Amino acid sequence: MGEIEDAIERADREAFTREPPKTLKAQIRYLLKQMGSAKAVARELGVTADSVNRYRRGARKHARADVAAKIDDAVRARWQPQVRQRRRRQAAATGGITVETRARFGYTAPVGTTDDGRFRRLTVHLPAPYAQRLFNARDTGASEGEMRGIVAEGLKDVYFQDGGSRATGLSDVEINDIDYLDLDF
Repeated sequence: MGEIEDAIERADREAFTREPPKTLKAQIRYLLKQMGSAKAVARELGVTADSVNRYRRGARKHARADVAAKIDDAVRARWQPQVRQRRRRQAAATGGITVETRARFGYTAPVGTTDDGRFRRLTVHLPAPYAQRLFNARDTGASEGEMRGIVAEGLKDVYFQDGGSRATGLSDVEINDIDYLDLDF
């Protein structure tokens, strides 16, 4: 996954109103309830159905580290989908998203101005249409570059051009060398 998709995942996880199950037994029970059978859970985790049943019964108290990570990821991916969807709908309809990043920004500027890329630390609230475009791009399987382009366009409009009141000749803002990127919605 890329930086933008990771940031969306982290923001989704912050939406939880309750913590997901912590113990191995509770996690497996939750996955069984969600997926319907030990065979389906086993396929998802890359283990046997017998192993899943041993985890469920408590015969095995601890899973291998790689399997435990897969179990945790599977639980978190399915945990509170309505809460996450509600937050996304609100961000896409009215709330927008807040982008916090430190990255190198480059852009094409008119003659006589500097267009040298440089590192900037920005915290910018992007309006709802950018959130909608970003979520749609992610849901349709867009590449990291396409999602970066959406964020860069939003930063150009809101931060660099201040909604059209300055730097009107500025075009093609690019985000490169991302140190960190966090989204909140």
